[in-house]
Amino acid sequence: MSSVFLVIAAVLAALLAAAAAYVYGLFGRHLQGAPSFSLPPERDETQIDRLATALVEGQQGKSGAVLIADNIDAFSARAVSARQAGRSLDLQYYYWKNDLTGKLLTREIIAAADRGVRVRLLLDDINAGLHDRMCLSLDAHENIEVRLFNPSRARTDRLRRGLEMMLRPLSATRRMHNKAWIADGHVAIAGGRNIGDAYFDADERANFRDLDIWMVGPVVEQAAEMFDRYWNSGVVLPIGALRTPRRHYLPQLRYRLDQRVRTPEARHYLDEVERDMATGALYTGEGEIHWTSEIRLVSDPPEKAHLQKRRNWIMQELLPVLTSAQHDIRIISPYFIPGRQGTARIADLIQRKVEISILTNSLAATDVAAVHGAYANYRKQLLRSGAALFELKATHAPGERRRMSLFGSRGASLHTKAFTVDGATAFVGSMNFDPRSASLNTEMGMLFTHPDLVAGVDAVFAEETRDVNSFRLALKGERLEWFDREEGAARRLKREPEAGFIRRATAGIIKILPIESQL
Repeated sequence: MSSVFLVIAAVLAALLAAAAAYVYGLFGRHLQGAPSFSLPPERDETQIDRLATALVEGQQGKSGAVLIADNIDAFSARAVSARQAGRSLDLQYYYWKNDLTGKLLTREIIAAADRGVRVRLLLDDINAGLHDRMCLSLDAHENIEVRLFNPSRARTDRLRRGLEMMLRPLSATRRMHNKAWIADGHVAIAGGRNIGDAYFDADERANFRDLDIWMVGPVVEQAAEMFDRYWNSGVVLPIGALRTPRRHYLPQLRYRLDQRVRTPEARHYLDEVERDMATGALYTGEGEIHWTSEIRLVSDPPEKAHLQKRRNWIMQELLPVLTSAQHDIRIISPYFIPGRQGTARIADLIQRKVEISILTNSLAATDVAAVHGAYANYRKQLLRSGAALFELKATHAPGERRRMSLFGSRGASLHTKAFTVDGATAFVGSMNFDPRSASLNTEMGMLFTHPDLVAGVDAVFAEETRDVNSFRLALKGERLEWFDREEGAARRLKREPEAGFIRRATAGIIKILPIESQL
């Protein structure tokens, strides 16, 4: 009899979830914002127009691109483009934190809107939810519109929000992981960085090792088209349709931001931006702009969140590139869960004499210990197959390529998502090698073959896998060992290095739970 009740309860729960999903979709269609589209680039209307036009002339339709590994350069590149913009800013992020650097960049986009620049800000709701005040404040500006990807209808009540997620568990876990910053239709920045202190060397404890690619030229049009597709998607809703607008929020936000810029920490960043602005250049960071026609954007469509098909669009583009390898593949992924199928593919490639090297976070360095628990299930298989496995250490050796963080933190956590194939092709983007990126999140990135750009990604891999920065794993019998160099001396460690009890326990529990598909 109890089994009958369980079946009835399961059926009722399924019907309730289906009804909730239907009502959610029906309600969303009535709230959808009016369509809008990217403003086309001009030749001589704005400062960016003039600088970009001068740069691309004589390049025979090629795009210019440069890698941004330095976190301060990454912050300044965004701020400078906001200051130079005169027509539009289209910004798409998984999250935008309300911390020091988040506030400074918020102030830059408000200043741009005050000059008449149209700002469209698209955020995933998983981090915007229950923190609507900033979004409502920005949306109150006549030149700024904020929209949310796959938003909850419960904006102020945690209990109702939790109930809604329980009633639509499959669709609620679909998130937008894309990162794009587009200015005046001429400049685009894409890669792994969200907006927040840990991405720009302002976190007191640990900062992310990340990678962006700054672009100008025809490839920017691809980014603009992608942004429009998301902005006008049925899974994206205006914040103003979900919450009652609060016009008085904007003056309060302006006051708080003006107070923040007077602090020494803020001046550290603003002085850098002002120095870069004084150069009068479009790109002001380190590195040379490389020109190529062999760069393109690959991305999932927003429809991935609609559950019509369990399909990974971006991997359909990238998998043939990876499996075409003849010599070597180097993968950088902070969250690496290859799964059985991925592990088998790696073994097959190694059987074909392809050298495969993988860099991910150590347990001590990761910001998501649960993911490490699932990844740990595959380490021995990967090593047995002949893969080279590296794990970034939680403290990073000082080097010429990176500047010390604002607070002097040497804490490190890997966030770069990239790979190279045969030293000839590379990808830099938002996509991790894990089930969440494959099946649940929308992702994007840039695929290119320019030799110098590919060499730049390989140089990042080489730097991060130095024995002072990462552990190299090996298998002795059935035991894992970690090798590195500390204070000039080689070390061999026999358990998860530098990780405390809670982290080890969390990873150990996750390792045995059947939740890999959600990580």
